[in-house]
Amino acid sequence: MPTPEASHGSGPVRGVDPARTRALVRAAQRDDALAMQELLSLLSPYVGRLAGPIALEDGPDATQEALIVIFTSLKQLREPDALFGWARAITVREAVRIARKAGRARPAELKDVPAPGDPQLSADVRDVLDRLSPEHRAVLTLRELEGLDERAVGELLAVPPGTVKSRLFRARRSFRKEWDR
Repeated sequence: MPTPEASHGSGPVRGVDPARTRALVRAAQRDDALAMQELLSLLSPYVGRLAGPIALEDGPDATQEALIVIFTSLKQLREPDALFGWARAITVREAVRIARKAGRARPAELKDVPAPGDPQLSADVRDVLDRLSPEHRAVLTLRELEGLDERAVGELLAVPPGTVKSRLFRARRSFRKEWDR
């Protein structure tokens, strides 16, 4: 697990004031219930956006588990500016853990691929992601959705950048293969 003071980038939530976030973290670390509630409101959508594509149907459970770990460990966070990177590392770890634990069967195969812009497209992409391993979903989510480089993805997944590159290659190949089915 990355150290609580490790930073993996700036805050990913638009319109968030870094000074306000620092103040919220410090107040929450002193058990200020209002600050904890505001921090929860700030972090919940971000954590859910990360956990969902990795844990799929278990995304809400992974989100909840990640938030529990974040808030029970918050006093260990030494640098409030690292909040989002620290929360991302915890979220990815918890989402992969929940997805592995679920071990669900693969869904039925897709018959027709919808055109871009079709509302069914999002559901179909999620179905294809469901066919991938949690590790492949994690690397795709972090690289393609979060836009992290291989080094940052490697730090979050505790693997070398070369492993990230090979997983990303295999994940993309598997995604294409499953999409074409």
